[in-house]
Amino acid sequence: MLKHFLPKETSFFKFFEQHTALSIEACNEFNELANSPGELLLRANHIKQIERRADDVTHKCINALHSTFITPIDRADIHRLMSRLDDIVDSVDSTATRMALYEMTDFRPELKLLAQVLVTATAHIDSAVRSLPRLNKGSEHIQK
Repeated sequence: MLKHFLPKETSFFKFFEQHTALSIEACNEFNELANSPGELLLRANHIKQIERRADDVTHKCINALHSTFITPIDRADIHRLMSRLDDIVDSVDSTATRMALYEMTDFRPELKLLAQVLVTATAHIDSAVRSLPRLNKGSEHIQK
């Protein structure tokens, strides 16, 4: 009975890192899709699988948040960060799904640029998220 009152050791930072890794994977896959229109269905399906794995990480994190008494950072911040990370993968999946639905085969050059920006941005997000456990020492890096 006493164990229910003791703080659980839940690493929310691991959930963030798992999710950013999936975000990078989804954006890399989208970049490949943008550069290989002939593989649209294959890439869109792979992005859908990544999105499902990302949703699993999100649900595990939110469930852990509801069952953890003491959190390393504010609860609302954990929830907000995980939701925003999930929004990245959801948006990439939504875009790839629509592209497959409309059987797009000809892409504008801006799509390739956008895909590359997504890859770069998710790498920066991953770097910032990995600095969160050392918040006092890594805050400059995160702000940048």
